[in-house]
Order: sequence, then C-alpha cells, then structure tokens
Amino acid sequence: MTAESAGAVSGSKGTIRVLQLYPRDMNIYGDWGNALVLKQRISWHGYTPELLEYNVGDEFPADVDLIVGGGGQDSGQLVIQDDLQSRAGLLKELAEDGAPMLAICGLYQLFGRFFKTHLGTVIPGIGILDVETRGTDERLIGNVKVATEEFGEILGYENHSGQTTLGPGVRPLGTTAKGTGNNSSDGHEGARYKNVVASYLHGSLLPKNPAIADFLIRTAAERKFGTFEPGAPDDRFAVLAREHAARRPR
Repeated sequence: MTAESAGAVSGSKGTIRVLQLYPRDMNIYGDWGNALVLKQRISWHGYTPELLEYNVGDEFPADVDLIVGGGGQDSGQLVIQDDLQSRAGLLKELAEDGAPMLAICGLYQLFGRFFKTHLGTVIPGIGILDVETRGTDERLIGNVKVATEEFGEILGYENHSGQTTLGPGVRPLGTTAKGTGNNSSDGHEGARYKNVVASYLHGSLLPKNPAIADFLIRTAAERKFGTFEPGAPDDRFAVLAREHAARRPR
C-alpha cells in the first residue's frame, strides 16, 4: 500500500477518515464530543485523523472509515428523515461490510426499523438495526451504569422518551446496573450488530468510555490496513471523568 492510498503523512501509520452524520441537526447533549475524542485518540494511536461532516443535502464523502452520529429532538429527526432514507442503501452496505459505527439516541432510533412519536407520527428508519422505538409520556432521564462483557462498565447519561425494543437480529450493548436504558421494562441498554454500537447514552459517551472509542478505531484500522498498531493514549482525564461520573446519583 502506498502512502497516498493509505492517506499517510510523515511518521503516520495512515489516515482514518471519521464521518459525523448530521451534526447540524443531531448534536444534542454534547454528542459532537464523540467525534473529537475519536480524532484525538486516532492521533494518540499514531494514525492521522480526518474529521468530516455530512448534513442534509451534502455529497456523501467517499472512502469513509468510521461513522458517528448523535441525538436530536423529534423535530431534528423529521428534518433529516428524507435525506437519511436516500442514504439508507449506502449506510446499510457499509454496516454489512463491517464499517464501525456509533449511533447515539436519535440516530440509534433511526438506524432501526421505525420511530413512532408520542403523537403517533411514524418516522421510518433505515433498518440497519433490528429495533423498534415508540415515544411515550414517560421520560427516562439520569445517570446510567451499564455492565458489558465487551467494554467493561459503561458510564453515561440518558434523556429520552422513546422506548426501544430489540429484535432477534441484534444483541444488547449491556445490562443496566443503574438507570433505565432502552426502555422501562427489560433492563437492557443499547444494541450491537456487527461493528455498529448504538446507545442512548450522552455525556458525551466516548470521553468517559475510551474502550468503545478504541474498539471503533481498531476496527477501522483493521478494515482499512489489515492490522492495528496501538499507540499509548493518555487516559488520565478519562479515568478522572469515570471516577466522577460513577459517584453521581441517578
């Protein structure tokens, strides 16, 4: 592989292109911070980050290595729904091919089959995830701890009225030790499918959960270059953030 094809610069192991979906309309509760964490940790691992944005009406970038998207109000979901549907085939193809993706809250819902708002409006999803979401009058809000086998303990903050149920085509990200998660009944949080990580947790999620960030980066590097050579990230602030978050009440 040539330096040009890898997007490499001097001293870099290659370029990893991170695309943030709809940051203009789906960036609530600091979700843009997830993209910033990925950018910094990619650098710490010795690769060159390239941070891209895709908003309604834009040309979809070529050769994307990692996709991240955040949450939004119901109104934001309505704004992006037609454009998202127009990109459904491409996004599903990327997911099936193993591209790493992080979908938070509103985009988690729209990566599923549908989101039915509490007013009865049905917003179709793009079907990457076998999940369905229905809006309710109950708001699920507060600090959350999630036990996972894959990433250890995940810490975050939820604030949503949509309740999501998982179908047989996905598995939960984890089990809630504190907080609610997907819905008020089954004790599960988030969803996992291939290299897609979906979650209701804001905060932003990745600053307090670097294991998820490194999974996304490793998967992107392995998919693009065949191997991943880890660097030496500085996790001091992540550790402090986790300690502080773990002490917060619900």
